[in-house]
Amino acid sequence: MVDRRSLLAISLAGAAVHSLAPVLAADRSRLTAPFPSGFLWGAATAAYQVEGNNVNSDVWALEHMEPTSFAEVSGDAANSFALWRVDLELVKALGLNTYRFSLEWSRIEPAPGQFSVAMLDHYRAMIAGCRALGLVPVVTFNHFTTPIWFASQGGWANPEAPALFARYCRRAAEHLAEHIGHALTLNEPNLVGMLEVALPGGRGERLIVADRAMAAAAARLYGVPLFLSGNPVYVPDRVAVQTHLLAGHAAGREAIKAVRPDLAVGVSLAMSDDHAAEGGSEMRDTIRAQLYDPWLQAARGDDFLGVQNYYRAIWGAGGKLPAPEGAVLNAGGAEIYPSSLANAVRYAHSRCPQPIFVTEHGTDVTDDAQRAWLIPAALRELQAVLAEGIPLLGYIHWSLIDNFEWFQGYKPHYGLCSVDRTTFARTPRPSAGVLGAIARANAV
Repeated sequence: MVDRRSLLAISLAGAAVHSLAPVLAADRSRLTAPFPSGFLWGAATAAYQVEGNNVNSDVWALEHMEPTSFAEVSGDAANSFALWRVDLELVKALGLNTYRFSLEWSRIEPAPGQFSVAMLDHYRAMIAGCRALGLVPVVTFNHFTTPIWFASQGGWANPEAPALFARYCRRAAEHLAEHIGHALTLNEPNLVGMLEVALPGGRGERLIVADRAMAAAAARLYGVPLFLSGNPVYVPDRVAVQTHLLAGHAAGREAIKAVRPDLAVGVSLAMSDDHAAEGGSEMRDTIRAQLYDPWLQAARGDDFLGVQNYYRAIWGAGGKLPAPEGAVLNAGGAEIYPSSLANAVRYAHSRCPQPIFVTEHGTDVTDDAQRAWLIPAALRELQAVLAEGIPLLGYIHWSLIDNFEWFQGYKPHYGLCSVDRTTFARTPRPSAGVLGAIARANAV
């Protein structure tokens, strides 16, 4: 049943999309190059970032720690736990055919081995809701956050973590897998514990020091030797964590496919478009080898590979270089570079010759015109990838709505739609109309 607030939000979303009709019409007049039949066009959210009040999650605990690295607490977030129907209606109204969302592990398994049928039913209703609207549900089984009990056992540093994750995946799949379109085990696991690699030369030291103090406070509170969240900056043993994540992905994939063998299962990786400045080829190749290649090798056993791209990175001999002079920058000061997505896809497929699914792509901007420019520009570059024979399953934009962006709180704006933090009303931005026009025409 949809309450009055939900109905109001749906009405507001519908009115906003209707107001974009001139933009949609103008964009359709320029759409000429088709994408493959059955191409999936979507937008994404992640449970913790939009649901609100995930009180059993490791991140909830850390937000409320003293000291904390978080700029603010997540609180109600976008209230999507209650308003998920509004979000589905919004995806449909925008002209998209796919919705990527995640399961919140801490809701489903709030205590070790204790599985909540009520929460599993909640996510089953979301999957059914997608199907009823003609949307393909792309479901991430774990988007960073883990239960407090899991983090208190050392998180992914715990040798038992892969088996614990597989147990959760098996139980969730038994309840949910029947109508899922595509499944992802983990979101961007290649970044966990790798900040010192991605930001050499001490650039991440301030974040690491703050995160270490926060994690130490949590360990004291829970009376454990190590409290390691699923989305940490400080990781005492990144080799062990990456080893267990790789094993966890494989075990999770097999657990899901044991329930439904025909379900396409993959993993999503964070991948920059890595360029070498003069003298920087060795550094670039070293970064690629550490950040991507173990996971690209592992993903050869998957049904598809999720690629998530936001930036290009230019590497010199001593590390990452600033954006070039005159570059278009987003709100965080990073370069907006339309070719970066296609180039990341090319590298991914060169190392992992599986079908590619763009499971995230977007930018944090205060001026939505920048996002409206980026989307078609990046998709035109993606057309060249298709012409080269690289198989692409779809494109999912991050994100459907503005949400809680981890340590930065609610300051970043990645959403195709804004969210009123008091009423929770969603309002599509013009960039939503641009993507919707492309999706409806299946062409750019």
